[in-house]
Amino acid sequence: MKKAILITLVTLFSLTTFGQSNPEDLINTFFKEYAKTPSKAVENIYETNPWSSRIKDGIETVKNEVNKYTVDYVGKYYGFELITKKQLSESFILYSYIVKYDRQPMRFIFKLYKPNDKWTLYSFNIDSNLSDEIEQAAKLYYLNLDKN
Repeated sequence: MKKAILITLVTLFSLTTFGQSNPEDLINTFFKEYAKTPSKAVENIYETNPWSSRIKDGIETVKNEVNKYTVDYVGKYYGFELITKKQLSESFILYSYIVKYDRQPMRFIFKLYKPNDKWTLYSFNIDSNLSDEIEQAAKLYYLNLDKN
């Protein structure tokens, strides 16, 4: 009897793990799982969107990509920091995070959509072009030279 109750609770918990009511909870849950099992974190966040079943190959590609981020390849994982948050409306939001590894920073971009009452993953991108971007941001034409 206790075993059946335990199995039921574990099943219910696993089904609601990514059913958060705000986007920050969704992302924090992602990164909590990412620290342990990166490919599982990717799989779980995609499961928030029922339409993701149509892009299984793309999800597998992302899972394979994060599985490459081993200690031998990029070093130890140290966590994440918010770079920026852009909100288009009450229902569509973008979060950009720096993901810290020994060798280099990575960027994870989450676009989240709330069509009705639950936030879902709309898109997820990974890139390592932060070095190029910070260099571009330092160019003179981006600086406000009219300061007194």
